[in-house]
Amino acid sequence: MIDDPIRLLWAAATVVVWLVFTAWTIWRFRKKATPAAERGATLIAVASQTGFGDELAEMTARAFTDTGHSVQVKSFADIELADLTTAVRVLFIASTTGEGDAPDSASGFVRKVMKGQADLTGVSFGMLSLGDRTYAEYCGFGRALDGWLRSAGAQALFDPVEVDNGDAAAIRHWQGELSRLTGSVAAPDWAPPAYADWRLVERRLLNPGSPGEGAWHLAFEPVDGVLQWVAGDIAEVGVPSPDGGLAHREYSVASLPADGRAEFLIRLMRRPDGAPGLASGWLTETLKVGEIAPMRIRANRAFHGPDAATPMILIGNGTGIAGLRSHLKARAASGATGGAWLMFGERTAAHDSFHDAELQTWLADGTLTRLDRAFSRDPGDGRYVQAVIEAEARTLRDWTARGAAIYVCGSLEGMAGGVNAALEAVLGVEALRDLVETGRYRRDVY
Repeated sequence: MIDDPIRLLWAAATVVVWLVFTAWTIWRFRKKATPAAERGATLIAVASQTGFGDELAEMTARAFTDTGHSVQVKSFADIELADLTTAVRVLFIASTTGEGDAPDSASGFVRKVMKGQADLTGVSFGMLSLGDRTYAEYCGFGRALDGWLRSAGAQALFDPVEVDNGDAAAIRHWQGELSRLTGSVAAPDWAPPAYADWRLVERRLLNPGSPGEGAWHLAFEPVDGVLQWVAGDIAEVGVPSPDGGLAHREYSVASLPADGRAEFLIRLMRRPDGAPGLASGWLTETLKVGEIAPMRIRANRAFHGPDAATPMILIGNGTGIAGLRSHLKARAASGATGGAWLMFGERTAAHDSFHDAELQTWLADGTLTRLDRAFSRDPGDGRYVQAVIEAEARTLRDWTARGAAIYVCGSLEGMAGGVNAALEAVLGVEALRDLVETGRYRRDVY
């Protein structure tokens, strides 16, 4: 028996220290022994421009939840540095648009996170990079992101997986890496959803006499009768290729399900030798009315419209009016009160005023508040659509001050860059950047 109080206190303190040390040792052992995926959620960060990345993000998340793992899917627009440092691991699905650019949804992430100092030591990540090898900067954004992560101390779980135009073999490779992470032994087939049969019911030349190639209005009806999409969505068409397979081409849908058919505006493209383009030639010349085309329509959330009270500024050229037309149809159907302003550029007023009767009707009933067009081949005009932005600078600033959202659809080369430069000149670089990062500046360019 200990009768010395001081010795008794020292003994008690020693026991307490021993208990604390033992508990800490057990906690450390259990932490190391517990698989990472069971300690918290895996973060899936997605930067998608046309919706394909979003589809892959959903399937990636399902691969984890189906095997009992926690997962969280977030757009790059909503990700901060703390999200990366606190996640168990991060799986990036990064699309590249144009020549190495990040999707619009990742603009804020690039500026706020990637341009700053970061310590990602202890963060593990996987990279799925989506791109198109026809561009010199193939998978440019994904490669830049991968380099930034490594330089910040993050540890790659496996080599980056790069996907060229939805290549199925590369996507199966990604699936295999996910199976290794989740411990799954049987992964479902991730082949893109099967095409449905759509019958061509109308083809009409919209610009006879134009100095440009023919622009054709095409309409398809689904053989199974299923019509489901919203304004801004994209159709993927399977075009017969010389090797006996299908080449995949994407087109903005110009109609709504209420129209009973999917409508498009497709220009005949020609190769350097004058031969018709593979897809545009088949759709505008070879496929006969009444025949079947394999097609599916997929969500393109990055180009979905705002609420009915938000003013819309719609800017485009050429066949880009297709994607803008679907938004005007949606606003007409919903009785939108926010107002809409269309700026459109083409070659000649006499031959290239696409859907003019419809636009005039929308002007008359108030669906369309303003219509400004530029015709580059007309004497006395000679402008491209970006010149309209510059000429109407004050009005454009007024509209954006009232909360207007800007939607751009059309050619990536020439128009998209010219429009972006004009908007920067009129609104300011920082103001335009803020519109991008708050989802009020959206583009469907190709």
